[in-house]
Amino acid sequence: MDTPLPLPFLIIKLGDTLEGLRIGRGDFDRWIADGLGAPAVPVQVCDPRRGDALPAHGSIAGAVVTGSHAMVTHRADWSERTAQWLAEGVARGTPLLGICYGHQLLAHAMGGVVDDHPQGLEIGSIDVTLAPAATDDPLFCGMPGRFRAHAVHRQTALRLPAGAVVLAGNAHEPHHAFRIGGCAWGVQFHPEFDAEAMRGYIDALATDPAPLRAAVTDTPAAAGLLGRFARWAEAHRPVHTLETT
Repeated sequence: MDTPLPLPFLIIKLGDTLEGLRIGRGDFDRWIADGLGAPAVPVQVCDPRRGDALPAHGSIAGAVVTGSHAMVTHRADWSERTAQWLAEGVARGTPLLGICYGHQLLAHAMGGVVDDHPQGLEIGSIDVTLAPAATDDPLFCGMPGRFRAHAVHRQTALRLPAGAVVLAGNAHEPHHAFRIGGCAWGVQFHPEFDAEAMRGYIDALATDPAPLRAAVTDTPAAAGLLGRFARWAEAHRPVHTLETT
């Protein structure tokens, strides 16, 4: 008989979190794996920065691209290779989710414009409002019309790619979430962050951390995005089979 084997989810690790957070709590890939539902969901981690080869698109159930302390505008070789892989993934229908740097890299890969945000740093637990198109989106439908999310970014997708659909934003960042094609999403906010991670970034980067720390909250709606992505991708990708007797 044939026993179905679920394809693994790929976490493309393009950056490392702050050392103080990483020592006690693991790195971006661990936080994302937890959000996807590992160990029930099989997960592989690929780090193009250290020369890891990105896999064939048909060999994975989907991919999540992490944030990074690097900048998309640096055009690092590993970043540009990943951008090319993402463009191929959109064309092939691979479920993709880019977070922060990954969100910006997906926009860049598909012809959008990424650069420094004209209003500077956005950091803290923020309000995000759904756009009308979110009503029919597989990941964002059913979410509250306004929800809290953790964010920290200096760059932004100034112009989204042609054909991209805006799903969420706020006064500072109009492109907090978008979809391009039928199965590729970018989110500028961090669904993998919890309150402790957010406070760590505020302490490290904010010029006046006290009021931002006081405003940090849990973000269950945003955090649930990773699990929704995993469930949607599993339902829309084929499985390997292992013949047993």
